[in-house]
Amino acid sequence: MKKMILVAAAVLAVVGGGVAVAQSDVIAQRQASFKRMGEHMTAMKAVADARGAGAQFAGNIDEMLHVFQSVPSRFPAGSATGGNTKALPTIWSDAAGFASAANDTVTKLQALRTAATTGDGAAFQAAWQAVGPTCGACHRTYRAR
Repeated sequence: MKKMILVAAAVLAVVGGGVAVAQSDVIAQRQASFKRMGEHMTAMKAVADARGAGAQFAGNIDEMLHVFQSVPSRFPAGSATGGNTKALPTIWSDAAGFASAANDTVTKLQALRTAATTGDGAAFQAAWQAVGPTCGACHRTYRAR
């Protein structure tokens, strides 16, 4: 009974004005995801620079693909405020462009995943180097500095 009351109270809090808290959670979750993506790219850098095969990063790349395939849904309407966000309003005013930028990153990550599984170090390096500019292009347009 106590659990049911707590759940009902939580639902009422969200419905009755807890939207800012929910939006802050969305912001914190997407920031944590993007931080992790940066960590994956950093971890791959030394291997890519040494023209290593990169097969050990297949799981990391799969996680990155999952995150970037869901990027537009990580920015629901109303999540421009309510947390420490650097998301620019352009994300919502140019939703098609934002989705296209995410799709570009997905395409580059798919190539990176393929290169990682081939054992070709030069291909892994080239594919890794192709991912970074897609991140930068999105940041320049859709993220405050």
